[in-house]
Amino acid sequence: MATRFADLTHEGRNDQRHAVHHRLRLRRGHTDYFTATIVNLSVQGFMARCDHDVAVGDRLSVTLPGNGVFDAEVRWALGGRIGCRLDRPVPIAGFYAMLATMSDRI
Repeated sequence: MATRFADLTHEGRNDQRHAVHHRLRLRRGHTDYFTATIVNLSVQGFMARCDHDVAVGDRLSVTLPGNGVFDAEVRWALGGRIGCRLDRPVPIAGFYAMLATMSDRI
């Protein structure tokens, strides 16, 4: 069943999203690496833009600056944008340090 755009904007999340512009590499599987740009993030997830073919349910790994590797699930994909939920939240102190680093690059 197709996901309506209205369903994508109300996922029951309570965490504040922060606008950033940060390029990094995502990994799907053991050998499929591709570049994406994170455009907003919270302690539990992020939205990114990418040109790679990514589908809902794909499992990705991402290295978040200063916080290490996180696994994530693609929750939605639409027009070159993906929304991912991290398997575990970013620790709050590490999140704000990372946010400051990413915000410096806007």
